[in-house]
Amino acid sequence: MTVAVESVLYRASSAGGPSGVVGDTPARLVLPDTAAGAFGLERERAFGFFGSPVDPAAFLAELERSGLRGRGGAGYPAHRKFAAVAGAHGETVVVANGHEGEPASAKDRWLLTHRPHLVLDGLLLAAVVTGASEAIVYVSDADALASVEGAIAELAAAGLVPDGLALRTHRAEHTYVAGEESAVCRSINGFPAKPTSKPPRPYESGVRGLPTLISNVETLAHVAWIRRHGAAAFAEVGSGTSSGTALFTLTGAVERPGVYEMSLGKTIDHLIESAGGATAGIGGLMVGGWFGGLLAGDRSSLVCCYDAVREAGSGLGCAAVTVLGRNDDLVEVAGELSTWFQSESAMQCGVCVSGTNAIARAFRQMQRGDTSTVHQENLIRWGGTLTGRGACGFIDGAAALARTAGAELARRSERKES
Repeated sequence: MTVAVESVLYRASSAGGPSGVVGDTPARLVLPDTAAGAFGLERERAFGFFGSPVDPAAFLAELERSGLRGRGGAGYPAHRKFAAVAGAHGETVVVANGHEGEPASAKDRWLLTHRPHLVLDGLLLAAVVTGASEAIVYVSDADALASVEGAIAELAAAGLVPDGLALRTHRAEHTYVAGEESAVCRSINGFPAKPTSKPPRPYESGVRGLPTLISNVETLAHVAWIRRHGAAAFAEVGSGTSSGTALFTLTGAVERPGVYEMSLGKTIDHLIESAGGATAGIGGLMVGGWFGGLLAGDRSSLVCCYDAVREAGSGLGCAAVTVLGRNDDLVEVAGELSTWFQSESAMQCGVCVSGTNAIARAFRQMQRGDTSTVHQENLIRWGGTLTGRGACGFIDGAAALARTAGAELARRSERKES
């Protein structure tokens, strides 16, 4: 059961809110006309998508040259995931993961309701490259599901679905862990959408026990763009190991929360300025969604690339950025977040159940006015000892919250004492 925490926390709107392009970012996914609604098949074909067939080996090499990294959270190089399944023997499956269980993100729903055919073009490319016999769009949002099913019907009517490929949707339950890749496979296989222990990983044994590529829907949209425009054009923007553009979901104390396309390598203040600026100053940031912990203070000069955000103690993740105003109370925000982590645990691993409970309990004590430093010390310690444990990475998000919020509270205590 998902706990309602709207009283303190900022969630992305179901429709994604306004959309736009930041500064001099080249418009690739968010085009001017997309604000009016979904692009149809003929519009996407006029842009050059659904083009001529590709040679799988040549396109894999092109994908590697592009430097595209997954846009779903982990930022793993896309070509490596494709190659792992392409190199498997026998039948394979590809899945477009549009579940988006992260409450601060709406960019996948925006893509599936505004440019569903672009995602499907990338999915069909993935099926060709990996030799898949089945391609599935995994989604939980009702509007996104309807949009994708309509787009699939258009593709079938136009004869654009390759012979021998089954293309369909799968609707998942809406929980955070349902988007984890082993949970995706488990749900499609007819079981509850909960993570499984690894190995095997989906690329080894996933849907129906077959090697399965699971790729985020935004990643697949970029794959289609790379086929149309080339790896060199894709990498013209970005920085270092973070090439291309990305869709950022901006929420919180800003004038116009929404989905914005921005070149990787730009700073967060560029994003905030494009949304009309902060409405209550900047008291902190949450980068990578609720999973990335809390970055206290005005960190708007932070560069949006995988390496820089990691070095700052967070993660770019799904590129969800929440701006906390100066009046947002750190303990209240962290307390509600910890309650959410406690409620969203799959309840399969003892370390996750006990860890999320302990973290939530510590924040509750502080919310009640307990100023003992033992809570800060425990949070910092749990932030280190809990990371990387459990069947999936869910506990890592709670640990990041404990580590970052605990460290900031400890700094505040030290300042008071001095």
